[in-house]
Amino acid sequence: MPDQPTPFPLPTFADVCAAAQRLDGHAHKTPVMRSATLDQRTGAHIFFKCENFQRMGAFKFRGAFNALSRFDAGQRKAGAIAFSSGNHAQAIALSARLLGIPAVILMPADAPQAKVDATRGYGGEVILFDRYRQDREVLTREIAAQRAMTLIPPFDHTDVIAGQGTAAKELFDEAGALDYLFVCMGGGGLISGCALAARALSPDCQVIGVEPEAGNDGQQSFRSGTIVRIDTPKTIADGAQTQALGKLTFAIIRRDVQDVLTVSDAQLVQAMRFFAERMKMVVEPTGCLGLAGALHGGLRLQGKRVGVVVSGGNMDLQRYGEMLASGL
Repeated sequence: MPDQPTPFPLPTFADVCAAAQRLDGHAHKTPVMRSATLDQRTGAHIFFKCENFQRMGAFKFRGAFNALSRFDAGQRKAGAIAFSSGNHAQAIALSARLLGIPAVILMPADAPQAKVDATRGYGGEVILFDRYRQDREVLTREIAAQRAMTLIPPFDHTDVIAGQGTAAKELFDEAGALDYLFVCMGGGGLISGCALAARALSPDCQVIGVEPEAGNDGQQSFRSGTIVRIDTPKTIADGAQTQALGKLTFAIIRRDVQDVLTVSDAQLVQAMRFFAERMKMVVEPTGCLGLAGALHGGLRLQGKRVGVVVSGGNMDLQRYGEMLASGL
């Protein structure tokens, strides 16, 4: 869509570049991987940006570390607070530990136990809540006010968006210009940052968001032109169980994203199985959204250069095995 004025400043590619400098030496430059089998099957040249190999197992480390590294002395002393189903929680906890900052994270009681354990293992104080009955944002803001902590939301924050965009910046720096870039969508932080990088480094690239069918608030918002809020969706893609896009992410998505597709949970498991069998990678369901969208989204990819952001690999191994064995 054409540029539209917003009543608030949006992050820019310059912010992404500044984030890349802050992350240098702290975040992994994750590999860009290929699959000859998939290229042959699709007729495309597909480049996977494997953020499942990022620190704490997901792209979220980029945004969290970038945001916390900008705290002043007072903020560092009081600490950071966040809400997350898992990956942002781990990212805040690890980044806070590295920077010597206290961290409190609200996590849903049904979050994968592996993610809860990892967050605590990184030194974060975890407070559990019922995601279907309690409003995580209200709870978090109450605790933030009580403890004078700085809230770092999982996606609708300039520094978080800029940090996430460094994943796509690295992909374009290594792979060159692309025709398509498929990115998972929850609250929109990753795809917003990636879209900023695409706009600057590969302006003809079509950025495609991919959501679970049960949680298509982003697709509804994109097509209606206004933010649509839904009930917490029930899907195996726990990282995409958001109820609505943020004001920053929605503005960037409207401007720089070409379309938003949806895929089924069964298609996510198919993608998980492909990653496991053919590429020897553990990828969580949310991390499979991009590949599932590329395979089942109905776009003609033959002869095209296609990027897919693999967002994370944090998965309870027992549940992972059950999904692969049963198809869900």
